[in-house]
Amino acid sequence: MPDPRLCLEALSALLSPCSVESTPGSSQLSPQDLVNIVALKEFLKQQGFLELDYPSLGTMSLQDPDPDPDQDLYGPPPALTEGAPPGPRTTVKINPQDFFHPSFDYDFTHIKDGNRTFVRGDERYVRPCGWNRIALFVTRKYDDGNDSWLGTGKDAWPVSYQGHNMDGSLGIILTHSKDTDDEPGFLDAAAASLVSDQTKGRGVYSTPDIKMAEKYCKTFKSKVDGKTYKVVLQNRINPQKRRKCQRDNMWLVYVPEGLTEIETRALIQESIRPYGVLIKEV
Repeated sequence: MPDPRLCLEALSALLSPCSVESTPGSSQLSPQDLVNIVALKEFLKQQGFLELDYPSLGTMSLQDPDPDPDQDLYGPPPALTEGAPPGPRTTVKINPQDFFHPSFDYDFTHIKDGNRTFVRGDERYVRPCGWNRIALFVTRKYDDGNDSWLGTGKDAWPVSYQGHNMDGSLGIILTHSKDTDDEPGFLDAAAASLVSDQTKGRGVYSTPDIKMAEKYCKTFKSKVDGKTYKVVLQNRINPQKRRKCQRDNMWLVYVPEGLTEIETRALIQESIRPYGVLIKEV
C-alpha cells in the first residue's frame, strides 16, 4: 500500500473542497459515501446547486477552492464560482485501517495488457494499466452480504471509472437500448438530443475506458513526496441501472425528474459501488 498520507491526499482531491485527515477512531465516511459524494457533487453542479447536504458531514460547498495549477490540471474553471468566493473547507476524518483494504491493492504501473482481453459483468474490462490501485474495504459491506458484484462470474457488475466534470459537456447524448426500461424522462432526453447537440442526460456519468477517465481526472500535488498525481475512482456499476450513451465509452445512471435529494442518493447507492482509488504520477 502507498504511504497512507498519500492515500488521504488522493481522497482529499476527490472530495475537494473537503480535506481528509486520519483518525484512530471510526471513519466519518464509508467507501460508499465516497462515491455517493463524488457523484452527487457532479450531479448537483449540473442542476446549478452550490451546496450539498450529506449525513454526517452537514452542508458542504460545491465550489472548488481558488484555482491551483498543481491541483487540477484537467478541469475547466467552475462557472458556479464566478464572482463568488469559494465555500469553506470541510474536514473529514478517515481511519485508514477500516477504509482501505491493502490485501486487494494492485499496482498496474508497469503492466501492459496488449491484446489480452478481460471481462467483468459481460462487459470488456479495460484494466487501469499505468495506475496504482488503492483498494477500498467494501467486502461484506452490503445488506445482502453477497460479494458476487465484485467478482468475475455471471453476477459480477461491469467496471467503470469516474473522473471529474463528466457531465455530458462533450456532446454526449442518450440512446435507448433493449436492456433499459421505457422511462418517459429517459426517452424524452434521447428524443431531444436529435434536435439539439447540447442535450445531456440527467444523471451521473462514468466510463469503462480508463483513458477517457484520465482526460477528466482530478490532480493533486502531494505534500508527502512533492510529486503530482492524477486520481480516479474505480467502481462497479449495476447493469440494471446503467444507461448507455451514443458514445460507447460513456455510461449514465439516469436520475429521473422529481426525485428528492434523499431519493437521488439512494439511487446512486444502488447503482454504483466503489472498490478502488487509482493514482498515477504525472
